[in-house]
Amino acid sequence: MDHLFETWSIEREIVLVRVLKHSRQKVFAAWMDPVALGQWYGPAGLDIETQEADIREGGLWRFDMVGTFEGRQQRFPNLMRFIRIVPNEFILVDYGTPEPEDPERFHMAITFDEQADGKTVLTMRQLHPSRERRGAVISFGAVEYGMQTLDGLASWLEA
Repeated sequence: MDHLFETWSIEREIVLVRVLKHSRQKVFAAWMDPVALGQWYGPAGLDIETQEADIREGGLWRFDMVGTFEGRQQRFPNLMRFIRIVPNEFILVDYGTPEPEDPERFHMAITFDEQADGKTVLTMRQLHPSRERRGAVISFGAVEYGMQTLDGLASWLEA
């Protein structure tokens, strides 16, 4: 894991931040519960279908994002491997498709910073394999879709 942080580069990074009106324990718990993840994770308009969920350090979450585009239903397979989890503080995942040699896999670090007022600042930092790949996912809508995901989390926490 130290090697990952030695190679962290702002040219390959996307950072998304959201202030949530809940304790970091509650926000962190939403990431650790596979049923909850399936309810709030992902861009607006896409449903999550979990294939396998072992949400722990060394575990994985294999799921499909499913939605209708251009009049037909499409399925987007995803796989998150949980590299490191520090309860209520930090999650590090390896994220991409289920393909073992997916060249577009990236790392995502999620931090949970509780503020004095009880709110939590959730930060998701993505590190893409190249500057070009970062540019491609930004062009595709990664920032907007990521913010929609955080909106989904905020709504789920309010329910």
